[in-house]
Amino acid sequence: MARMTSSARPLLNRRLAEFGTTIFAEMSALAVRTGAINLGQGFPDTDGPEQVREAAVRALRDGRGNQYPPGPGVPELRTAIADHQRRRYGLEFDPDTEVLVTAGATEAIAASLLALVEPGDEVVALEPYYDSYAASIALAGGTRVPVTLRPHEGSFRLDLDELRDAITPRTRLLLINTPHNPTGTVLTRAELTAVAELAVERDLLVVTDEVYEHLTYDDAEHVPLATLPGMRGRTVTIGSSGKTFSFTGWKVGWVTAAPELVAAVRSAKQFLTYVSAGPFQYAVAEALALPDSYFEEFRASMTAKRDLLAAGLTDAGFTVFRPQGTYFITTDIRPLGFDDGFAFCRALPERCGVVAIPNAVFYDDRTAGAPFVRFAFCKRDEVLSDAVTRLKA
Repeated sequence: MARMTSSARPLLNRRLAEFGTTIFAEMSALAVRTGAINLGQGFPDTDGPEQVREAAVRALRDGRGNQYPPGPGVPELRTAIADHQRRRYGLEFDPDTEVLVTAGATEAIAASLLALVEPGDEVVALEPYYDSYAASIALAGGTRVPVTLRPHEGSFRLDLDELRDAITPRTRLLLINTPHNPTGTVLTRAELTAVAELAVERDLLVVTDEVYEHLTYDDAEHVPLATLPGMRGRTVTIGSSGKTFSFTGWKVGWVTAAPELVAAVRSAKQFLTYVSAGPFQYAVAEALALPDSYFEEFRASMTAKRDLLAAGLTDAGFTVFRPQGTYFITTDIRPLGFDDGFAFCRALPERCGVVAIPNAVFYDDRTAGAPFVRFAFCKRDEVLSDAVTRLKA
């Protein structure tokens, strides 16, 4: 069918032209086509707590959230988020003016960047980065400036001098992610203190993606950036229920920040989804009030899954970067005789029936990420064991 225009201009907004279909869609389709075990996309293969699921059912039956919920989110959830931040981190937020419920963390990221970034602004982001960061910066008309986390003694670390050098008079905002997807790095208190001091010195805003806050392992400590000196009034903190409670399809996320920052983000968010996930908001409010034992058991379970997959990948010949957080393991494929993660991941399902993600999609500098491949371990133990057996073969 002929185009209904004489213009030669491309149909897709030029700001999005570089992105195309996400690698997650490509690799998930490949998993379905080949019958491979999908360790690519980060979603659990079991549901979260039964009592939380029943809370959603109860909300549906009681007629709570079946119509448009309030724009900022239902009061019960906003109060639960504020209580969570106070109980866990000593952060005080007003549920009415400093909490905003979003359609998952992805919308929170997009709304924050659309609200706070203008054409010509630079956004400094840690590389490799979750793919929606780059798209959201582009949609806002900003320029992304990557600062690369580099392998060092078995993990990926931030070079604070490189971060400082990346900041220019055009820098508007730092986009920080800890625990970090895809590398599994958890920034230390010392590293985050240096980031905070830099933000205060240069008068920068900070958007911090902390959706894996409850998934830290061994001795790693999650330190919310907003708890550090000078950061409470300049930090937009993003959280999410999906990773913590294993209901990723509900898409319930949130923003906590000073009133003027929340108001700015809400101005952008209202023209994206406006509202979403009505009944699920009530369920997540109950989930956030679960006892500490839930979070401890969840972390212990995920630690065991990490160890199971990490051992299997090591035995199969990968170099494994043991994650301190999230539910992803980054590996180096060069010991196996490969250096192109794209080609490796596209061939892996046919070769051994396992799907992974090439980390290069999370880099501006594709060569820096070329030899690294990410596997998700948020799956049932028997699925991970089967995947390990296939990879060894």
